[in-house]
Amino acid sequence: MARGDQLSRQWKIIHLLSKSNAGKTAAQLAESLECTPRTVYRDLEALQAGGFPITTETRDNHSYWQMLNPGRQEPPMAFSIPERMALYFGKEMLKTYRGTIFFDAIESLLSKINATLPSAYRDYLDRIQHRVNAGPAPRKDYTRFAAIIAELNRAIIEEKQIGIVYFSMGRQKQSRRTVHPFQLRHVEDTLYLIGWCTLRSGIRTFAVDRIQSVDVTDKPFQMPEAFDLKAFLQDSFGIYQGPPVTVKIRFLPSVAGYVRERIWHPSQQFSEERDGALIFTATVAGIEEISHWVLRWGSGAQVLEPQALRRLIGRHAAKMADFYRKDTDDQRNK
Repeated sequence: MARGDQLSRQWKIIHLLSKSNAGKTAAQLAESLECTPRTVYRDLEALQAGGFPITTETRDNHSYWQMLNPGRQEPPMAFSIPERMALYFGKEMLKTYRGTIFFDAIESLLSKINATLPSAYRDYLDRIQHRVNAGPAPRKDYTRFAAIIAELNRAIIEEKQIGIVYFSMGRQKQSRRTVHPFQLRHVEDTLYLIGWCTLRSGIRTFAVDRIQSVDVTDKPFQMPEAFDLKAFLQDSFGIYQGPPVTVKIRFLPSVAGYVRERIWHPSQQFSEERDGALIFTATVAGIEEISHWVLRWGSGAQVLEPQALRRLIGRHAAKMADFYRKDTDDQRNK
């Protein structure tokens, strides 16, 4: 029997017993786990030997296995095992922010929780946490922005105006801004600050990794009562804003399945075509951000509406075609 299968099954037993107030019989556990009662008994005995507070109670001639009430355990358990596993997974998801207050805080919390556990619990969780991993992915390194993130977080909590030096990637220059910071928002492994910019007299988004310095002032601010941040971001296809536009995109059968399996936008609607193609319809804020998404799918995506988005994608495609056509022409001339 593979070690991973045993750990996975024991984790499921802990989860099932943690959720059940009345307990479970070995037969019920075996049915849920699709294994034999004998295997369940071996796992239960192994968990008990490892220090887990699992006990049995006989009712109606049946033995019910239960996790002891956390409040009666020594030492007291503030979090259930599934809750601690969720924290492990949350830590994995926060790897982008390693070295910042967000990652450091959850790491500190897990250390404090683990310090209250018997050694058998810690050993078991150390083994099973390796079954939960966010996996490798391209991500930004926010370690060098730890101080800036901490100051932004403080300003948001204390509702204090900030002065920032911001580098605009589009204009390729820096500017000084006074901002009322409303929220930090994570979108596709990038952290953004959303707030009122006095220079632009409106709500703006700032990529945190382009904020070169931040100064938290003593000047307070209040978020306008009529302003609804959730509504403000509702139509965004990520983070940026623009006038609402209804887009219609046809995805070829080769990529339709990948598009169908995810929620890309709250307003999205799908319709199937006879050949297996998929029509994606949504109302989004502007066309710039969704254009990058369309380009990800290459020739598998065809913009049907609006014309402005068709033209934008067409310009990008033409530039790419010109670039690669030169390589083809050079090969022919050799």
